[in-house]
Amino acid sequence: MLIYQIGITLIPGIGDVNGKKLVSYCGSAEAVFQEKRKTLLKIPGIGEATVNSIISQKVLERAEEEIEFIEKFRITPCYFLDKNYPGRLKHCIDSPMMLYFMGNADLNAEKIVSVVGTRRASDYGKETCEKIIEGLAGLNVLIVSGLAYGIDTHAHKSALNNQLQTVAILGHGLDRIYPAANKSLAEKMFKNGGLLTDFISKTNPDRENFPKRNRIIAGMCDTLIVVESAMKGGALITANIANSYNRDVFSVPGKLGDKFSEGCNFLIKTNKAALIQSADDIKYIMRWDQQSNQIPKQRKLLIDLTPDEELIIKIIREQKEVSLDYIITHSKLTNSKVASALLNLEFEGVVKSLPGKMYKYT
Repeated sequence: MLIYQIGITLIPGIGDVNGKKLVSYCGSAEAVFQEKRKTLLKIPGIGEATVNSIISQKVLERAEEEIEFIEKFRITPCYFLDKNYPGRLKHCIDSPMMLYFMGNADLNAEKIVSVVGTRRASDYGKETCEKIIEGLAGLNVLIVSGLAYGIDTHAHKSALNNQLQTVAILGHGLDRIYPAANKSLAEKMFKNGGLLTDFISKTNPDRENFPKRNRIIAGMCDTLIVVESAMKGGALITANIANSYNRDVFSVPGKLGDKFSEGCNFLIKTNKAALIQSADDIKYIMRWDQQSNQIPKQRKLLIDLTPDEELIIKIIREQKEVSLDYIITHSKLTNSKVASALLNLEFEGVVKSLPGKMYKYT
């Protein structure tokens, strides 16, 4: 039930990792609140204070209040085990247990691109952002950003101008828009996109919330584009998170000595991002420029598979599409063994690699 799913996220200090652990050990969100104290205390990482909060069930009162808000404003709740939960994000270890969505976008669109950058965007940054998104228009991608001033705002506007769906990830509840100056932009996004957050209503846009929301921007995309960024700031934080999730990261180079190009140039210099000059670079690297009607490679009738390859095929076949992280985690093989096995399976035509380091069985 939704009240228990929301309730777990409201337990003080629980966090998404331990929250999922509770559900895993108990079997469901509802079962967590019905479990005995002594059993809860045996769960690794779950302490006395957390157990007391669960047993008292006071968090369920706030959860019930949030359900009333959700129903009043027609918000779509997305529990991490639901089908409507962003599939790419689901495989990230610290992904939110609950998301709240207003709008009409497909959060599991075929192609998702996140765009981040400085709040103090230059004319160069704005123009480059607009040109890149315009170049992606023919691919029907979903553009994700953070609704902040600067590059975020231009990413959303450019998406709308090119009839692309665009979703903003918020660092607060859906009972407000921050910054307030983007309220009209947010209203336009409801018609062709929407707003997404893991924060309940009445959550203020506090500074510490924005680095936290960046993991959603990084996790739900196929690729992340950094347009302009200083050496410190949310854009570089998001790029580092995206790298940790094995997402493809791209960076727009800037002029030497330009404060808001230092971060982008650093990402390129340290091989944390690929240099791009246009949307064509993204299409090429992501293989989005290939025709979908290409004749697939015929699979051999008899293939000698290694035990590692058989294990990986089993994992992939159980899912429609599987991320590299998911394969590594569930196979318990080293990164190099997984990479080697996947490469051979691709050559044999058994599996197909997809943008964003995803794989599917052919």
